[in-house]
Amino acid sequence: MAVGILVGTVLLVYFDRDGYVDNNDPTKAVSFTDSIYYTTVTLSTTGYGDIAPVSTPARMVNAFIITPARIAFLVLLIGTTLEVLASQGRDMIRVARWRKSMGDHVVVVGYGTKGRSAVETIIGNGQDRDHIVVVDSGQVALQDAHADGLAVVTGDATRRDVLRRAGVGRASQVIITTDRDDSNVLATLTVRQLNPDAWIVSAVREQENAPLMKQSGADSVITSSDAVGRLLGLSTLSPTLGSVMEDLLTYGEGLEVAERDLLVSEVGQQPQQLPDQVIAVVRDEKVYRYFDPVVTQLARGDRLIVVRPSKELPWAPRPGTHDEDFASDEA
Repeated sequence: MAVGILVGTVLLVYFDRDGYVDNNDPTKAVSFTDSIYYTTVTLSTTGYGDIAPVSTPARMVNAFIITPARIAFLVLLIGTTLEVLASQGRDMIRVARWRKSMGDHVVVVGYGTKGRSAVETIIGNGQDRDHIVVVDSGQVALQDAHADGLAVVTGDATRRDVLRRAGVGRASQVIITTDRDDSNVLATLTVRQLNPDAWIVSAVREQENAPLMKQSGADSVITSSDAVGRLLGLSTLSPTLGSVMEDLLTYGEGLEVAERDLLVSEVGQQPQQLPDQVIAVVRDEKVYRYFDPVVTQLARGDRLIVVRPSKELPWAPRPGTHDEDFASDEA
């Protein structure tokens, strides 16, 4: 817009050049170069006075067109500067606020569709926004992260200095979801070197890259293309089954898959006897299907993977409970 005002004013002065006089030119004529010069010094309010309107039409044009254009030009420049400064100020405040609570936070590498969905899910289930930091180099992704009120570190997530600024060394969880598998592998390697204890969840587009991602240090690997392909296939074979699977994958609607603590009153029962629809049991860091003979009877320390209505959110870490005693609590 500022360039448009500049170009328009130059043309306006040049076409009406007979109404102007150049006091430093023996011929008093105003050339196209003089028009550019006059426009720039006028719109910037410098105004040396060497070129001036002398005819009545030229003065009226200056009064009613060029003067408003000068004001608009300055407003645009000042407004843009203030917007940049305000944006940087907000970023500094957000990062400063985040740094105060740095430690056991979540780092999200890549803020595309998958990254945004991951953040939406963890925030919806109790994670504080101040404990999430986004690492991305794309301007659109950074704007989206800013709009969502998240702390942002700008840069390439495969670089150590960028990850250090994001506090990866003290993060409890790291989600890696860029658009390229090679970048995800390199970022995973770097994160694992900086933080041997962080839980790393990484996405890959192709299943053949999943073993490499595991070898790079990822604790959990999600294959996006296979997941989408399987959902498409199920929807083709059974539209109703496909809709149920889509429901489970859609946050905040219908059904949700959750992990919760075992209650004291549930110790010794079978998974099928509980009010919740138990689909798996976590025991000694191993996952058993609900029908596995190992978990025929639930024991203290078990955790349950259940399917429950999404209206019972927040479901983490103890969905649907109201200050009950947990089987993992000390008596």
